[in-house]
Amino acid sequence: MADELTPETPEEEQPQKKHEQRKNGLYPGVSDELADSMRAGWADTELHGLKPVAQAAHTAERRAALSARFPGERIVVPAGRLKTRSNDTEYPFRASTEYAYLTGDQTENGVLVLEPTGTGGHRATIYLLPRSNRENGEFWLSGQGELWVGRRHSLTEAEQLLGIPAKDVRELADALAGAGGPVRVLRGHDAVIETALTDKVTAERDEELRVHLSEARVVKDAFEVAELQKAVDSTVRGFEDVVKVLDKAEATSERYIEGTFFLRARVEGNDVGYGSICAAGPNACTLHWVRNDGQVRPGDLLLLDAGVETRDLYTADVTRTLPINGTYSDIQRKVYDAVYEAQEAGIAAVRPGAKFRDFHDAAQRVLAEKLVEWGLLEGPVERVLELSLQRRWTLHGTGHMLGMDVHDCAAARTEAYVDGTLEPGMCLTVEPGLYFQTDDLTVPEEYRGIGVRIEDDILVTEDGNRNLSAGLPRASAEVEAWMAALKG
Repeated sequence: MADELTPETPEEEQPQKKHEQRKNGLYPGVSDELADSMRAGWADTELHGLKPVAQAAHTAERRAALSARFPGERIVVPAGRLKTRSNDTEYPFRASTEYAYLTGDQTENGVLVLEPTGTGGHRATIYLLPRSNRENGEFWLSGQGELWVGRRHSLTEAEQLLGIPAKDVRELADALAGAGGPVRVLRGHDAVIETALTDKVTAERDEELRVHLSEARVVKDAFEVAELQKAVDSTVRGFEDVVKVLDKAEATSERYIEGTFFLRARVEGNDVGYGSICAAGPNACTLHWVRNDGQVRPGDLLLLDAGVETRDLYTADVTRTLPINGTYSDIQRKVYDAVYEAQEAGIAAVRPGAKFRDFHDAAQRVLAEKLVEWGLLEGPVERVLELSLQRRWTLHGTGHMLGMDVHDCAAARTEAYVDGTLEPGMCLTVEPGLYFQTDDLTVPEEYRGIGVRIEDDILVTEDGNRNLSAGLPRASAEVEAWMAALKG
């Protein structure tokens, strides 16, 4: 990585350095000649006739719904700022979900402001960093200048793309500090904006905004459903990629699996939607195994939980538990088939009008029945379920909402989510599992170290549901045939 320009100036040259800084308005150590050279000779690169982004009409509808929910109040939704990874390097930027949902924009420092008009509605303005200034040298002397990090859209270009009037974000903090009337801000993303609004907002009112924006995403619109299907389709191809290179993973580690899937995510999407879980052997019993540095051995299972995030930030979340050598052993198949049967029951319970918890209860009942049947728990099954005894091995809930976040709508009220009713347009995961830890002395030795989870992304439809990830086989025999064909 190239170093930013940080010229060293001997102590005796300090007066000249200060003269240059005053004269040029630049950083220390820049000569007049170099400054003049860098100001001139650049072509006009303004883009004209840009078409709106694909979701512009949908983001306008989302802003209108937000306006109707909070009439007469100023709404401030920041994208967030770059976060330092170490020293002078930053993490890749990912805009706040709420900002991207309302604008279609993903640039750092952006802020959406809805200002009340006095007629019950709002006027939307998006505040962004404009093109780098070439007169004062910012574009080549600042670490975030365009010469270092790449061209950004002009404010005029942003207006064409997003369908929102755009202004310079560097003027926003002062404008907000002097603004009157009730204000709500989405907290946790931009300390500069929050500081400017310190005496104008309350934690309670801001939390109401966060909760509303979470609940607004519970039912997906047509654009979102299409994006989720796109994310799933890329994820299916990523799983196929992994199966084809399992022999190479055996020679290295789980990292080869992680890297293989990541390549698909970066080529076809924006990134992975969350840290991929590439858990081979007993690592599959650790629910969020993201170290991905374990061995990959023939005869073990690989639990691969991964999802591609699209360039519009919608993510898939799919899990398959695969026999590394292509064939399940008898005990592996026994556990896998039990989880598959539980998932089938869970998926069947997903339909309009059903309670959100119904698919979890259906899947847990099947697993409890299996554990009693195998002699690992003492029945009857109703007693096991009443006391939740199966959870020693099932551990987690059976699913969650899915969308721009892998655990989407997380700030929604309990009554609007986990105690709510399913509606067409909701998208959720169904992902039961069984996990027998290597040190669990309450189960026969043959079970120990086996972890199985099967997860699919399910869209609630008008007449039931649609499995968005049906392109990946689930039944054990189908998985074996699929793997054999890919390796073949």
